[in-house]
Amino acid sequence: MTKRIFIAGHNGMVGSALVRKLAEQDDVELICQSRQELDLTDQRAVADFFQSNQIDQVYLAAAKVGGIMANNSYPAEFIYQNLMMASNIIHSAHLADVNKLLFLGSSCIYPKLASQPMQESELLTGYLEPTNEPYAVAKIAGIKLCESYNRQYGRHYRSVMPTNLYGPNDNFHPQNSHVIPALMRKCHEAKLDNAEEVVIWGTGKPMREFLHVDDMASACVHVMNLEQQSYQDATEPMLSHINVGTGVDCTIAKLAQTMVEVVGFKGQLRFDTEKPDGAPRKLLDISRLKTLDWQADISLEEGLAATYQWFLANQQMIRS
Repeated sequence: MTKRIFIAGHNGMVGSALVRKLAEQDDVELICQSRQELDLTDQRAVADFFQSNQIDQVYLAAAKVGGIMANNSYPAEFIYQNLMMASNIIHSAHLADVNKLLFLGSSCIYPKLASQPMQESELLTGYLEPTNEPYAVAKIAGIKLCESYNRQYGRHYRSVMPTNLYGPNDNFHPQNSHVIPALMRKCHEAKLDNAEEVVIWGTGKPMREFLHVDDMASACVHVMNLEQQSYQDATEPMLSHINVGTGVDCTIAKLAQTMVEVVGFKGQLRFDTEKPDGAPRKLLDISRLKTLDWQADISLEEGLAATYQWFLANQQMIRS
């Protein structure tokens, strides 16, 4: 029987990876709406969409995302838009009797000084990283929305918390992007300009974990399709989210050096220590996911090389 699956945010990095992954299945009909076709922050529009379409599953990958500068510059937009999208989609899915939904969060839900590697139980145990607190609060609310509808209505709404993601269709904006696409673009343009150096925010000492978006899509489909008993055995009703990562991290300095090698930049790296570092370390404990028989396949070096080839092949789209 064909499943009608709505991917909210299908044009984004994660959403497009989900499209690629789910398109491999013969029993799936993908339902996608562009931002122009459906404003996910519009409660009435989202409710009407769900009532007009017989949806079997929802992947909630839509989000307003950005790096440290974007989060610092637009905190109101980050909290409002992400809260509204999560609330509208989860509630409207319930009203339309959609029983299966997967909410995609972020590792920034955990406290700034959480024990490392970060277990799911670290949620709500301390202060959040100030630079992305509004975004994190919205993602925490999404988890609790899913749990609340499960507890009250018996829904199968699940949440996955990815580590730092990268890959095709990432945002390569020089100011508003995350560390990997920002660094890739900087190194690429420096190579073209024969520049002597590339400047990187912070000290280079923070530790970060990175997951290729195709691995993330694979994990999402895996978690969505778990038998309910398996999901319940691995989680708790009010601590139901699942970390998704590689279990391996590296310093920003190491990442930068790897990027230089992938791109072929011949100059030097300089770290601007006047700029903020963010959290000192962010490594996810992926024990819960491992018990559910999933692990990442793509190494950082392999993933960066593939992403750079995509970047080179899509220069016109990236600049527009």
